[in-house]
Amino acid sequence: MRPAQYTKAILAVLMLAGAPLVLAIATPAFADLAADKATVDAAKAAGTVGEQGDGYLGFVSGSAPANVTAAVNAINSGRSQVYAQTAGKSGVTAEAAGQATGAQLIAKTPPGQYFKALGGNWTKK
Repeated sequence: MRPAQYTKAILAVLMLAGAPLVLAIATPAFADLAADKATVDAAKAAGTVGEQGDGYLGFVSGSAPANVTAAVNAINSGRSQVYAQTAGKSGVTAEAAGQATGAQLIAKTPPGQYFKALGGNWTKK
């Protein structure tokens, strides 16, 4: 699946998380995104994957099974596109858009899951 197919659904997830992003984006393949999200959610609950201060998902232990790695890569690719589009529309850098979203996602990380603030280490909430 192409990363562009994830952009609208990633935006929806970020908006639910409180991210201030408003864009017109192509329609995603929701079935594949739902499977990737479910895979990542399970990996977050298991402590394998966590949210990072840069707005991307990361691997808490450094590696993960192939299906988890593929799901994380797909979601991160979609996030990257959203951050780039936000940058183009708002005048901030893509990095700043990612960091703003990362802070919001970390704030909403449930207890027991991991996050990594900018310049920090993995921390269990």
